[in-house]
Amino acid sequence: MNQDDALLAEQAQAVRQMFERIPFNQALGIELDEVSTTQVVMHLPMKPELVGNFVHGILHGGVIASLLDVAGGAMAMLGAFDKHRHLTTQERAERLSRLGTIDLRIDYLRPGRGTRFSASAMLLRSGNKVAVVRSELHNELGVLVAVGTGTYLCG
Repeated sequence: MNQDDALLAEQAQAVRQMFERIPFNQALGIELDEVSTTQVVMHLPMKPELVGNFVHGILHGGVIASLLDVAGGAMAMLGAFDKHRHLTTQERAERLSRLGTIDLRIDYLRPGRGTRFSASAMLLRSGNKVAVVRSELHNELGVLVAVGTGTYLCG
């Protein structure tokens, strides 16, 4: 395993550990699917507790925003990892412990109809202190439900 592969493995492990330690992620039922240097993908199965419009059985807008935010935060963490690759593991962990959402904009494009929703996030820019991430939410048929742009403190 070369140095880049080792760093990617460390990044993926850090994202998974962060993701699994947040009780809210488990409460919603979010599952992490893919972690790479270019993209994070996670999904959420529809459950009756997540309905926002009980007449039409549509996913709650707050759940949509949360899923896009969680995916965005994970991607920001990966971007910060790369920016802080020169630091020791301890120093990097300390910096990444400050990760948090500064701003989040969600555009709801269609009602959240479906049985499974997937969020993907990609890094637009990663600086020493702040990262900007673009996220998309699709249902199981590939219909684009919402998009988000998040700004994250990451350093």
